[in-house]
Amino acid sequence: MSTRIAFLKGHGTENDFVIVPDPENAIELSPAAVAALCDRRAGIGGDGVLHVVRSAAHPDAREMAAEAEWFMDYRNGDGSVAEMCGNGVRVFARYLQHAGHVAEGDLTIATRAGVKTVHIAKDGDITVGMGRARLPEGGVTVTVGERSWPARNVNMGNPHAVAFVADLAHAGNLYTAPPVSPAGAYPDGVNVEFVVDRGPRHVAMRVHERGSGETRSCGTGACAVAVATARRDGTDPAVTGTPATYTVDVPGGRLVITERPDGEIEMTGPAVIVAEGEIDAEWLAHALG
Repeated sequence: MSTRIAFLKGHGTENDFVIVPDPENAIELSPAAVAALCDRRAGIGGDGVLHVVRSAAHPDAREMAAEAEWFMDYRNGDGSVAEMCGNGVRVFARYLQHAGHVAEGDLTIATRAGVKTVHIAKDGDITVGMGRARLPEGGVTVTVGERSWPARNVNMGNPHAVAFVADLAHAGNLYTAPPVSPAGAYPDGVNVEFVVDRGPRHVAMRVHERGSGETRSCGTGACAVAVATARRDGTDPAVTGTPATYTVDVPGGRLVITERPDGEIEMTGPAVIVAEGEIDAEWLAHALG
């Protein structure tokens, strides 16, 4: 390992990430290394790590290399691997633009949830094609303290449980994962969203992201919330033939989610690069003990 490793820091609606450019997949990012980097007191700090690798250089993405040059090897803040991160894709695209790999307009990015289409607009916002939502059968229940709510099971390439509540404060501190039942509904863990209404097709949410705790924003979670809210409202674009757009406020800002009649979901929001520098490899080795 070289004595220093390049990194950047970025965020999408304050869902923040350590970005590690590694085109040839030469850096081994163990779960412990990722957790050390994401530590907000002893490390750089972030909700996760965006490991930037050429698709052809990563075993999990080689089959997508013909469709997408770049692979988002995403890790949660605790070092676990995640299938997808919607805010992360926007920040990943902003990094590619920042580094001169892409320009404004359309591009594709490989993820563990498949190839995602991205559009970088002139006004700075980034739109990501998030794919289709799956709505698994069977009810689930979310509990915080003495309160429980029925939740909608939504899969956006990663699992979500969406609960509509009277007050976002009822979600508690969200440091630890809220219990979800039945226990077998989410064998690999789940992201839990708590939602309140703000107006017509306008909601606000808080989220516990598995592997990260409460985050300031969750892109796939906002998509899951928009779909769950639409179905609660009796709206299904596949039936009406008309796109449904919802504004979703998160603690870190605002996202706009559109579900099209063909089922495809688009998420639009900001993405910012805030810093770049070098990780000291000796510090990282010491942090790993």
